[in-house]
Amino acid sequence: MPRIVIPDDAPPVMAASAAYRKLLHETPVEYYDTLPGAEERLIERIAGAEIVISIRSSTRFTENVFRHCPGLRLVSLWGTGTDNVDLPSATRHGVTVTNTPAVSAFSIAEHALALMLAVARRIPRNDAEVRQARWPRGQAVQMHGKTLGIVGLGAVGRQFARLGAGIGMHVIAWTMHPDPALGFQLVPLDELLRASDVVSLHLRLSDDTRGFLGKPQLERMKLTAILINTARGPIIDEAALVEVLTRGRIAGAGLDVFDVEPLPAGHPLARLETWFSRRTPPASHRRRSKPGSPSLLRTCGISSAAARLTL
Repeated sequence: MPRIVIPDDAPPVMAASAAYRKLLHETPVEYYDTLPGAEERLIERIAGAEIVISIRSSTRFTENVFRHCPGLRLVSLWGTGTDNVDLPSATRHGVTVTNTPAVSAFSIAEHALALMLAVARRIPRNDAEVRQARWPRGQAVQMHGKTLGIVGLGAVGRQFARLGAGIGMHVIAWTMHPDPALGFQLVPLDELLRASDVVSLHLRLSDDTRGFLGKPQLERMKLTAILINTARGPIIDEAALVEVLTRGRIAGAGLDVFDVEPLPAGHPLARLETWFSRRTPPASHRRRSKPGSPSLLRTCGISSAAARLTL
């Protein structure tokens, strides 16, 4: 049987799935619930593997990785983005790369909605104050009637636009490949930044989108605006974002992604009260499996590996 490695399930999500347990019934899997970190550590983990199921976008598959893993034939990515893989190098080394496009669109769009409401209604801070026997009032911002600006109309962007419209927001959008048939009001990017009460990013990370929102773009936003990013951290100039949040140039940000993940201890963002992020448990140690619930996304990622087993 081919050697299969999951090198980066941290924090653990794959091991809890029924799809993973099913795969274990068919073939052994070498599993890690910590991030490899350095490239050399990744090579150590996957050396000799034919199939790799990669969970985290921080795990980078470079020319050097492919060169040191000559037996590798499939990299199955848990997610949509492929920006962490040198695709031309994969092709040169005969490695097939698969992803799971659009599978998590509903989930990510719902998460973007949750981040927006958490920032607008100051839920984390209000929760903390209530637990301290305080009674905060008058700090929430109603989203009904506000303008939601969607940057990128892929599967996630379209779904979040529908959710925003569903709670009574006026939706405008900008996308790299405009298509009026999608049914959204398309506007120039500058107009979107100036008019939106909430700006939500839904772009793939590429050379064209790295640093896409820098200080000039952030300065165009309303003083009362909220920025949401569930795409990729480097799409925003993080230093510029810290600056505008610190100065109160925009009202807040809901962030699920960062330049470096996990967010380093002592990061300037962690000292600000004007942003909200997901909370995830820390990774612990290498192990085989643990009980949990199934996930379509994990099933699709494993299906690519299972298909390879039958070839």
